[in-house]
Order: sequence, then structure tokens, then C-alpha cells
Amino acid sequence: MRIQIAAVGRMKAGPERELVARYLERAVAGGKPLGLTGFDVAELGESRAGSSPSRKLEEAKALTAAFPQGTVVVALDERGKGIGSEDLANRVARWRDDGKPAVSFVIGGADGLDPDFVRRTDLVLSFSPLTWPHQMVRIMLAEQLYRTTTILSGHPYHRGD
Repeated sequence: MRIQIAAVGRMKAGPERELVARYLERAVAGGKPLGLTGFDVAELGESRAGSSPSRKLEEAKALTAAFPQGTVVVALDERGKGIGSEDLANRVARWRDDGKPAVSFVIGGADGLDPDFVRRTDLVLSFSPLTWPHQMVRIMLAEQLYRTTTILSGHPYHRGD
């Protein structure tokens, strides 16, 4: 199953981008024996529309076009459901075992995600009720994807309860 991060906005070169790349490289290596592939990032440009609702709608259309066919869509949003790392890993494993071809984790732009788009997703996930900068969310997501591979493989990186 292919794992994708679909993000509105582009990260500049620097330590944040390097950290995302480091975690995703680890996820690629750990994911292969588990049937998890890709761990790629689709960066989409921010809309230049004149209003926030118009920007979010345009960005939602661009995000949808970037998804692999048949993907499970997980929107990251502070109003979403907070789950633990083991729960996330188990969900990814279940989607893989159910024959889903891909999972796309979506990070919205500066205005957030279009509400109708969010309602159509398979899961709305929150890392916290706090609002985080785009770069931090991408880093945290990349780390959680790596952590997912370690949990599923029984690697000691994850030392949960």
C-alpha cells in the first residue's frame, strides 16, 4: 500500500525539510517488509483566489486530483479525532490488509481545508486542538509514519505503555 502526504504549500530548503526527509527515508526502509511503499510528498501550490472559501475550494480540487485512485483520505485538522500512535499504526495495517491501494494524509494551506472536503474524508485526525505551523505538522506526520512502521514491525523505537 502506498503512503502519501498531500500538502498545500511548499517547504523551503532547510532543517525542517531535512527532518521530514530523514523520517520518510526511515519509513521507506521500515515499510518495505510490511507492504508499505511510497512515503512520498505531493506539494501543491496555494490558491491565489480572492477569498478564503474560494481558496479552500480550489485547494480541495487540487488535492483530490493528486490522490492515487482508491486512496483512503486522512485529513489533518485541529477539530479532528485525537488517536494514539498504536491506533494509527493499527488503522494503517487494517487498510493495507483490506486491500486499500493507498492512504493520503492531507495537510491544508494557510486557510485550512474546505469543510465539504473534510466531510468526505475517511478520517479527520488531530495532533492537538492547537493550531500548528505547516512545517511542524509535516514533521510530526513524517515521524508518526516512521513510528507506524516501527510499531508494525515490533521495533523498539516505539516505547508506548
